[in-house]
Formats: sequence, C-alpha cells, structure tokens
Amino acid sequence: KLVESGGGLVQPGGSLRLSCTDAGGIRGLYAMGWHRQAPGQQRELVAAISAGGVTTNYADSVKGRFTISRENGKNTVSLQMNSLKPEDTAAYYCSATPTIANMRNPTYWGQGTQVTVSS
Repeated sequence: KLVESGGGLVQPGGSLRLSCTDAGGIRGLYAMGWHRQAPGQQRELVAAISAGGVTTNYADSVKGRFTISRENGKNTVSLQMNSLKPEDTAAYYCSATPTIANMRNPTYWGQGTQVTVSS
C-alpha cells in the first residue's frame, strides 16, 4: 500500500530526498514514519510525523540533518536527508499507523528503498 522512491548512491556530505505515497487502500489520515535497517542490524525508527503534521519525532542520530514532512490531507510523506554519513547506509522503509505513538509497530509498511553513502 505504501510506495517509496528516491533512494540511491550518494557521497558523504551529500543529500537525498525520499518520498512515500499511499498507493490505495488506507482509509483516513494516518501518522507516517521512516525506519531504516542496515545489514546485521535491527530496524530502527528514524523519523515520524503525526497525521495532522504538527508533531515530528527524530532519532538522535539524525536530528539536525533529516527533516520529515507530509502533504496536507494526504498520506504522502518525504524525508529530506542532508549531511549524509556512511553510517546512514541502510534500507529505508516508509510506514503508516493511526497514531504517532504507535509508530514503532506500524500498521502498514512500504517495500523499502536502498540508501548508500559512500565515496
């Protein structure tokens, strides 16, 4: 139900923008988030935004570098990633859930998009 785009290869210090949209089937406006999983690591919540777009949360590792945003009234979310580091390399997954408090166990997942930060 969620389709991501925008991953790729970027040099350290560079930027990427990930996007995610509901391909259909989600009724109502949901909180949305981005998670990532590096090889051999657990999946971690990177950023989340409430259904109304008022509340945002970030992992400490990305604060000040990543910005989550959404289109008003739509289950569409973006993640602007700046000052990327090699440790940001991971598969990034979009998610959606009724309330932001439940974002660690979301209802819907995207298929993932790979972000590789390397020189």
